[in-house]
Amino acid sequence: MNLVTQKRIAAEILKVGAGKIWFDPDKLSEIKEAITKSDIKSLISVKSIRAKKLPYQSRARNRINKIQKRKGLRSGQGSRKGKRTARIPRKKAWMIKIRAQRKFLRAIKEKGHVDNKLFKSLMSKAKGGFFRSERHIKIYLQEKGVFKKDG
Repeated sequence: MNLVTQKRIAAEILKVGAGKIWFDPDKLSEIKEAITKSDIKSLISVKSIRAKKLPYQSRARNRINKIQKRKGLRSGQGSRKGKRTARIPRKKAWMIKIRAQRKFLRAIKEKGHVDNKLFKSLMSKAKGGFFRSERHIKIYLQEKGVFKKDG
C-alpha cells in the first residue's frame, strides 16, 4: 500500500516533516482513498492522521543548575573558562579595590586616627597601587604606630 502522497499532503497541512506523520493502522483503507486536501483534513479532524510529538530535551537539570548558580555554587576552578581578567576585567577589579581603600582611608581620617599630611601620603600610595587591600593598610598603619595591634 503506497501512501506517500497522503503522507506528503498531511505533512503540508500539519506543518511537519513527512517522517513525523502517523497513520492509524485500523483506518489505512480510508486513508488510501483520500486523495484531496479536504479528504486528508477530514481524516485529521477524526484523528486517523496525526503528527507525532516532537522529541525535546529536558530542561529540568538546567533549571536546578541555574538555581544553584544564583546561590553562588558551581563556580569553582573546574567550572571556569578563561582567565580571571575575562571574568572580572582588570579595570573593574581595580575600581572595586581602590574605592574600598579610599572609603576606609576617609573613615579613619574622620575618626581622627590620621592627620592630613599622613592621609594625603596614604591616598597617593593607594593610587600608586602600594596597598593590596584594606587589611594591608591596617598592617602598614600598625607598623607606623598609628593603630594598636588589637584594633
